[in-house]
Amino acid sequence: MPRLVISMGDPAGIGAEVILKALVDVSEAEITIVGNRNIFLETYDRLDSAANPETLNILHVETPGSITFGVGDATSGEAGFRYLETAIDLTLSGEFDAIVTAPIAKSAWASAGHIYPGQTELLAEKAGVDRFGMMFVARSPHTNWELRALLATTHIPLRQVSEKLTPEVLTLKLDLLIESLQQSFGISQPRIAIAGLNPHSGEQGQLGREELDWIEDWLEAMRQRFPQAKLEGLLPPDTMWVKPGQAWFGSAQVNAHDGYLALYHDQGLIPVKLMAFDRAVNTSIGLPFIRTSPDHGTAFDIAGKGIADATSMREAIEFAIRLAKCKALSQLMKAI
Repeated sequence: MPRLVISMGDPAGIGAEVILKALVDVSEAEITIVGNRNIFLETYDRLDSAANPETLNILHVETPGSITFGVGDATSGEAGFRYLETAIDLTLSGEFDAIVTAPIAKSAWASAGHIYPGQTELLAEKAGVDRFGMMFVARSPHTNWELRALLATTHIPLRQVSEKLTPEVLTLKLDLLIESLQQSFGISQPRIAIAGLNPHSGEQGQLGREELDWIEDWLEAMRQRFPQAKLEGLLPPDTMWVKPGQAWFGSAQVNAHDGYLALYHDQGLIPVKLMAFDRAVNTSIGLPFIRTSPDHGTAFDIAGKGIADATSMREAIEFAIRLAKCKALSQLMKAI
């Protein structure tokens, strides 16, 4: 049975609520929660349907000060940072197969002196890897089609994208995407859609020159390097998402791709969240362990009110279990 550890996230947010709601129906994993037990108990008293904290394995980590629901500050940021550090350390020591992370507020981390673009970068740093990526996965409730989208660049200002986007970065992320599609999803010859950077993919240099200057040449080189994958692009960023939208909402028979490579944050996440805001899962690929998280934030505006939607957290937990089982089976087959 997979062993999962769930990091509570920012204790001033909706982490405790969505975790308790999501765990009502989970029975296929051994689960430990790292967080503040008192906040879980207080949260449980406000909910109609939730797992009882008294029956859960909660590893209590003391919060350095008082926490107020809806107020993300240095205290809540420090607490959330400690929860994740503890979860990572225990996983690296072999106690767990996967980490599921509830949302944190990067501003609260920064107020506590922890300057990271997000949880992914801390996970990679402590794991000692510099080859990692942020992929979003969601299964359509309408057609059962599965969306898989990887971001080439993540949490950086828009004006830095063309500077940070290099052939080396794109090659690393494409390699990760192909590897994940083959190993985690069993797609031996994946079809991957790759977006252009500029509107209309630059329109022959009229709307930006990055495509002409180097991205098109890079893509041709990748076709030679990865013959096992069918790489299609550079697709205009506004139309690349038409088929995924049709596959999500309309017909699973649409010839949508197995994976999508978006070149910057909003290019990928606006369509992903439009389709699957309540059920998309963020999974960090390239780490030595499995990590998933819901695709939403701390929702300070509704924290403590008992009205948060736990669907994405439930999906994150179930997806972590799925990946852990797949990894265990793969390791078993290699050992035979």
